[in-house]
Amino acid sequence: MRGVILLSVLLCATCHLALSATNGTAARNGTVADGLLDNGNFESAPNATNMKGTVVVGRYAIPGWINEGFVEYIKSGQKQGDMLLVVPEGAYAVRLGNEASIKQAIKVIVGLYYSITFSAARTCAQEERLNVTVAPDSGVLPIQTVYSSNGWDSYAWAFKAIAAVIELIIHNTGKEEDPACGPLIDAVAIKALYPPRATNKNILKNAGFEEGAYIFPNTPWGVLIPPNIEDDHSPLPGWMVESLKAVKYIDSDHYFVPQGRRAVELVAGKESAIAQIARTTIGKTYRLSFSVGDANNSCVGSMVVEAFAGKDTLKVPYESKGTGGFKRAVLTFLAVSTRTRVMFLSTFYTMRSDDFSSLCGPVVDDVKLLSVHQP
Repeated sequence: MRGVILLSVLLCATCHLALSATNGTAARNGTVADGLLDNGNFESAPNATNMKGTVVVGRYAIPGWINEGFVEYIKSGQKQGDMLLVVPEGAYAVRLGNEASIKQAIKVIVGLYYSITFSAARTCAQEERLNVTVAPDSGVLPIQTVYSSNGWDSYAWAFKAIAAVIELIIHNTGKEEDPACGPLIDAVAIKALYPPRATNKNILKNAGFEEGAYIFPNTPWGVLIPPNIEDDHSPLPGWMVESLKAVKYIDSDHYFVPQGRRAVELVAGKESAIAQIARTTIGKTYRLSFSVGDANNSCVGSMVVEAFAGKDTLKVPYESKGTGGFKRAVLTFLAVSTRTRVMFLSTFYTMRSDDFSSLCGPVVDDVKLLSVHQP
């Protein structure tokens, strides 16, 4: 009996150590923890002596950040002409004018992948883009398409750390006549990404989308995962966004999710697709199963998810009431290659019934790929 008790104690201690390993390692190494960066929501304000109206004066005026060029410090509720500027995280944000940047040095673990999440809103420019850089990686994210009803969207972008201290740069590439016609930036966070592995229960990696970018707890609009043409490293490990537009990464705190705590919403029709390359054996039969549903976000109407596996396809219709729900679908196929591309896309564009300016779409989750001979 004493041996059983001792074994139980050891098992509990092992579980506790495993659960706290990530945060413990980060604390010991002095590296950044998952969540907001230093003054990531810009609530620590510049001194009054470093402000000229809304314009920030001095490269080190904003605590935790280095700013270059025409940068404004914006309070929520501030007006620009007929436009009311809102802030999603706290009461303050920054606005980047023409060729303006904000920078921050971050301690990380060399060789690890990370995802940056930040919220942004366009103001009065026509084609606003943000260049996100952690050397040697860089990507330009277009923000002119608005997916949320209040004008703010959260974006994710991933990189691989090649040094113990990296510099994150968010840069406005615009060249507007009015330097104030730049995007608003708020709530900048980071999250370490851990490459998922295939198992004997699922050939696909991260098939439930549980590993991914940081999602802000106070911003109920998910996170946009950019196409791989804009990001060399996916913020959704195991998956590639093989399309012209982003997909939305959603959580169960704010949306209906078929399984677990995370899922993907295909928000831009055939321009919104996710894919993964799986190892298969030529001549073997495989079973691809997955969930299709809606996110309980007033996305109402007839939806269709198209699934592709090698040379085989399946169209899965889903009649959405916009109140949450899902169904399972199965695509059985014969492998014709040692590498099989699995892809999902939405056939149609859909707009939210309570907001005809916001794109939405079907949810994909709980994807499983197995040989039919496996249990």
